[in-house]
Amino acid sequence: MGKAVYQRVLLKLSGEALEGERSFGIDFDTVNVIAKEIKEVVDLGVQLGLVVGGGNIWRGAEAAKRGMERSAADYTGMLATLINCLALQHALEHIGIQTRVQSALGVQEIAEPYIQRRAIRHLEKGRVVIFAGGTGNPFFTTDTAASLRAVEIRAEVIMKATKVDGVYDSDPVGNPDAVMFKKISYNEVLTKNLKVMDATAISLCRENGLPIIVFNLKKTGNIKAVICGNNIGTLVEG
Repeated sequence: MGKAVYQRVLLKLSGEALEGERSFGIDFDTVNVIAKEIKEVVDLGVQLGLVVGGGNIWRGAEAAKRGMERSAADYTGMLATLINCLALQHALEHIGIQTRVQSALGVQEIAEPYIQRRAIRHLEKGRVVIFAGGTGNPFFTTDTAASLRAVEIRAEVIMKATKVDGVYDSDPVGNPDAVMFKKISYNEVLTKNLKVMDATAISLCRENGLPIIVFNLKKTGNIKAVICGNNIGTLVEG
């Protein structure tokens, strides 16, 4: 498990991944553990981009259901992703990993604007690039942002970190008999309405031939294991 099979990767983390055992916000012990796992793959020479959700702080869709104007609710969610990105940046830099946060929203005091060429140059220099603010547009999820940024930086794969081992035919938390797929096509994900990523994100990956690996973040060492080609999680392609 010592040699990377991918050279440039987009890692998608949910905001909930930063909660740890909390029900809200950021658990810094958990963030530090994730940072150490990221360092392991950076030390292999892998160029790594990150997209982090904001669901541990804010959920735009839920706010909209409660009557908030959808665009305003989504922009608030984009700000939540920025908070998470800054927390993760601090944890990474504390252990010696050079990072840059690039935001789709204009917040020049704390993050660079997202510029594709600059992002690629940072990756080539060995810096971890953390993409904040989603796509910068309401009505699009951070899953779609992950697919978009992965295509733009010419990543070889999207690694989607989750709380379960992969993609199942039903919710494994509520159904102990749920069956996990080791490999599944984009079209099957869409037609079966499986909750891997939203339909826009899956369609973008399909159109650009970008594979997705869905895996369990809670199992220590899984980030490195996936990057080193171990048969972990579910592969979505074809």
